[in-house]
Amino acid sequence: MAWSHEIKGQYGSMTNYILQHRLPWGPPPFKYNSSTPFHDTSDFKILLNDWPYGLTPDITHIVVWSKTPIATDDVTGDVTEESRNIIEDFVNRTFVERVGGDSYRVMWFKNWVRLQSVRALEHVHVLVKDATKEDLEFWTGTKM
Repeated sequence: MAWSHEIKGQYGSMTNYILQHRLPWGPPPFKYNSSTPFHDTSDFKILLNDWPYGLTPDITHIVVWSKTPIATDDVTGDVTEESRNIIEDFVNRTFVERVGGDSYRVMWFKNWVRLQSVRALEHVHVLVKDATKEDLEFWTGTKM
């Protein structure tokens, strides 16, 4: 809560912080190459999560930001079945395969619309158990 309060005080909102410091895309709406989320690598960015969650040290919290809209159900705010399949396929190809196919080490979620703290920016959370420095550098393209 303190971290969030400080960021909001400094930048006005979480969205402003992310747009100014984490995503090099300029202001939304974003232009994307593929209407299918996570299909074109230039349409998403994998980053370590800035927002502190209470996770054990062996869990790495990653956020995948998407320029492409991710369809949600208008009534529930949850992802549609098609979106769920697209995300699941992406997570398997990108994260599960990288950790040797061990699906028990990787889980993902996309907050329902009403629970999102950064509604203006599409994103999916990925939690990876025992990710190595090399894994993180591979996924984020950033030297750790």
